[in-house]
Amino acid sequence: MADKSVLNGVKIVKTEVEKVTEDHETPWLKNWTIHEIEVSDDEANNIAENISNALDCSRAKWYVDFKDVNSHYVIFYQQVFHINRTKKEYDRVRSYGIRLGIPEHQLDFSPDI
Repeated sequence: MADKSVLNGVKIVKTEVEKVTEDHETPWLKNWTIHEIEVSDDEANNIAENISNALDCSRAKWYVDFKDVNSHYVIFYQQVFHINRTKKEYDRVRSYGIRLGIPEHQLDFSPDI
């Protein structure tokens, strides 16, 4: 993320750092950082837009996502998908990510997860 200050607008409740393996297909990274956050429904759209504008895609294509039981925000650079967790909507997001060059296995969205 080019502008990490966007994270100042969210409550981070848990952070995990996962070692990158060959299977991730991201050799320029050593670790994935995964934040579990709390965002109010009222702030979700604005935070998603701020994250979208803050992503650094100069080296590779990325996405960020956050979800609750009913909705899922999948955020790419200057493109936000707010979906209602149906297979058809996930297929549309997955297709978009593949067109950007994101490895398909990293786009493993499902209404069941």
